[in-house]
Amino acid sequence: MTISIGHRSLHIASPSNLLLWLIAAFHMLLAATLIAALFSVSPAAAADEDACTGHNILTDLKQSDAARYAEVVKEADAVPNGKGIFWKIEKAGIAPSWLLGSMHVTDPRVLTLPPRTQAAHDAADTIVIESDEILDEKKASAALLMKPELMMFTDGTTIEQLLSHDDYVRLEEGLKQRGIPLAAVSRMRPWMISSVVALPGCEMARKAKGVQFLDQKIAADAVAGGKQVKGLETLAEQLQAMAELPTEFHMKSLIETLALGSKMNDVVETMTDLYLSGDIGMTIPMLKTVSPDGEDEDGDYAAFEQRIILDRNKVMAERAAPILANGNVFMAVGALHLPGEGGVIELLRKQGFTVTAVN
Repeated sequence: MTISIGHRSLHIASPSNLLLWLIAAFHMLLAATLIAALFSVSPAAAADEDACTGHNILTDLKQSDAARYAEVVKEADAVPNGKGIFWKIEKAGIAPSWLLGSMHVTDPRVLTLPPRTQAAHDAADTIVIESDEILDEKKASAALLMKPELMMFTDGTTIEQLLSHDDYVRLEEGLKQRGIPLAAVSRMRPWMISSVVALPGCEMARKAKGVQFLDQKIAADAVAGGKQVKGLETLAEQLQAMAELPTEFHMKSLIETLALGSKMNDVVETMTDLYLSGDIGMTIPMLKTVSPDGEDEDGDYAAFEQRIILDRNKVMAERAAPILANGNVFMAVGALHLPGEGGVIELLRKQGFTVTAVN
């Protein structure tokens, strides 16, 4: 597949080689919500909740290709701290704190915290999330509109100029299913548009109805309980991270997402199942299997991982440390920020905290 951007052409080896971009859809807290809010997407126009019809990719893989499935499991097992989404944080002389890996969706299965996790949230003095600005979406939207270059092309470029006719038609139809006219987002950066197209229609429908995603619910419940809520990043910082990646990267990701079509529902369903089972380390190996040859473009993914995950992990760990020093904190950040040698868990350990998984 080849796309043209200005006078440059880019070859895409196969759909989903850059599907790892989907990680960003669950890490950039307000991307899809912002579009829904800015353009007044109605619940009726978005999609029926029954549209969540995905199937678990790994279940099918285990039955159809046991050897490939075994490779996925082996790769996942090698990921440090790849098992578990709930962790206890301890240091001598202070009350223990808790760390939850979250998933930024409105799925009822995700919103229902396990009893021990809910108890830790309820007993905590301070709640920490990625950005406390998500507590007021309208205020957050207004603030971000003051920096349009983070979300939109400011040089007159439109998405139509960057897409082939067929891909443009696919995008128009995908947005139409979510109640968003393409003309309304034509000047938005491709990753903003991808954040909407990548999510199942049922997810957008729940967002349009005002259902909070997990991090919002955690924060809102904390405020209702009189607790202090603190954020580790600003939304502008999160959007800046995405905006710094090349337009070519985002265009490839958008086109591949469109090419996958309804299979995106399967990807999201599988990610959700892995999250609920605590098998976070298997997420990236699973995403690679969506491509027929199981490959990904190393250079693109390395840049993405560094800027969107690893750099932000460092910021989160550094800013969380003084808060955790007070003890009795409940901290929730995207689950994919937890595992790996450069994950938040290892970074907190380097700061002298003992971090252990809680079953």
